[in-house]
Amino acid sequence: MKIKNLEMYEGMLIIVDMVNGFVKKGDLADPKIGEIVPRQIELIKEAKEQGNLIVFIKDTHEESSVEHKRFGGALHCIRGTGEELVIDELKQFENQKDTVSIEKNSTSFMETPDFRNLIQDSSNIRKVDVVGCCTDICVANGTMGLANYLNQWNRDVEIIVHEDAIATFAEEERQNYVDAAKLLMKQQGIQLVKKIK
Repeated sequence: MKIKNLEMYEGMLIIVDMVNGFVKKGDLADPKIGEIVPRQIELIKEAKEQGNLIVFIKDTHEESSVEHKRFGGALHCIRGTGEELVIDELKQFENQKDTVSIEKNSTSFMETPDFRNLIQDSSNIRKVDVVGCCTDICVANGTMGLANYLNQWNRDVEIIVHEDAIATFAEEERQNYVDAAKLLMKQQGIQLVKKIK
């Protein structure tokens, strides 16, 4: 956390788990997730032009993390393996001005103390855009948790998930979960949008 005055931001872009362990290598990696990267880069550049805060969320676990058991024992994004690192295509944006990186050890970025502090201190945020993976797990859990947190504190913040910039592993096999996740997000008042071509 290197930004001193978080009150200066009115917009935030959250990039969820675009790490090697979901895109490049490992038990849960699916190279098809890489197809959403060009749209994510467009949105990152737009966020930078607008002076918004950019937040990289990075799934990062120890081998002993309980989460592995909940997902059938699939070890993923283990610290020190390289799986927990942002993919090369987005790495160039990670350490720039107006950018923060946060590690998480659960399927919801809202459960990470660093993110809770960040959203609490970003008191002038009016809009949050979300991209990343996995749609039906970390994107859905994180955004719904964020919506509930903002409701609790009576903060009127628009949450937008970019459907053309989210994906999940083995998506065709998991389509029912993806569809359900999108319905649940909509039910929470989260907007799902796509770029008009």
